[in-house]
Amino acid sequence: MISHRIGLGTDIHRLEEPGPLLIGGVVIPHNRHAVGHSDADTLLHAVTDAILGAAGLGDIGQLFPDTDPANRGRASDDMLRRAWLMASEQGWQLANLDCTIHAQKPKLAPYIPEMKKRVADILGVSPEKISIKAKTGEGVDAVGREEAIAAQAVVLLWRSTAQD
Repeated sequence: MISHRIGLGTDIHRLEEPGPLLIGGVVIPHNRHAVGHSDADTLLHAVTDAILGAAGLGDIGQLFPDTDPANRGRASDDMLRRAWLMASEQGWQLANLDCTIHAQKPKLAPYIPEMKKRVADILGVSPEKISIKAKTGEGVDAVGREEAIAAQAVVLLWRSTAQD
């Protein structure tokens, strides 16, 4: 028997000068950077939460609380790698991952192939299992005013289970 679980992750970070911006493990030239307790990679945080949620392992704040000084400046790829290891140890495998980044600027299309490769490398899967899209804020809300960057991720995990 095959078991499937879906997880949803979201994240948002305030933007401040100066840049550059880190998204999906890729450094992107920009006049602003995301502010956070860790390295504030909003895409990797959303993916981490999606995986943790699908595997029933809590959330990024439980695993890496901002009250712990050890998490100050922590690399988001490390957090994602550790979350994926925990899910993998329970037998979960990735069917697919679908992500959307919300940013008014910069234009992210040229960086998406590198982001897909980076996320796939962290998870140890083929880039074909990863989808990343970018949307602007159309001048609306904190994203549209270039005050914030946000990301959403949906993951489908599967594993074989013994039949009863």
